[in-house]
Amino acid sequence: MHWRDLKVSTQPGPKPRKIVDETWSANLAYAIGLLATDGCMSRYTNLIDLTSKDKEQLKNFSKCLGLNLFIGKKYNGRGQMSFRVQFKNVIFYEFLLRIGLTPAKSKTLGALKIPKRYFFDFLRGVFDGDGSTYSYWDKRWKASFMFYLGFASASRTFVDWIRENIRYRLGVHGHVTTAGYSGSCYNLKYAKGDSLKILRRMYHSPNSIRLRRKYLKIQRMLAIVGESIGKT
Repeated sequence: MHWRDLKVSTQPGPKPRKIVDETWSANLAYAIGLLATDGCMSRYTNLIDLTSKDKEQLKNFSKCLGLNLFIGKKYNGRGQMSFRVQFKNVIFYEFLLRIGLTPAKSKTLGALKIPKRYFFDFLRGVFDGDGSTYSYWDKRWKASFMFYLGFASASRTFVDWIRENIRYRLGVHGHVTTAGYSGSCYNLKYAKGDSLKILRRMYHSPNSIRLRRKYLKIQRMLAIVGESIGKT
């Protein structure tokens, strides 16, 4: 058969199907926060990936997007295992591009288009992805208990954007330090009273989706100073 005899279809392909509701909500903002930290977008295949050592994290992510995603396993070069979910959807992929997420985002991530109403839900997702808390008794002063809240990223632009949004909304400033090889990671930190203001906004609703492990650690930490945040 000669190539001229081949029939070339001029019919358009199937219309992309919307599988995620892009209407902004607390759950969607939280899921975007997870993607901004632990997520990955393939440059050519519309693939969206979220990897975490916490299986609960991936269940929360799936629930927030209204999907029933298969949770697989992923091993790094040292044989250490993490959990992973992946899915392809051109409509949601393009939505992520429009709000500022991009492939190979780790060092280039910047400001995202998050509605003001849902910023602290988004921030809770960022915290559950790459945030941390730590506390200690300061031996220099009697009965002085210190605690800190932090957000980490390889992108200084993203850290500065988060810092400015928190400052605008709560009037707290925080400070940025560097860590890792050649200062390749930036840590935005808040101490005691300032961190408590942020935590109360992040956990403003008792029904908000959160990573239970981190939430319980915060509750134990705050109980030492007679404080608490939204109850489950």
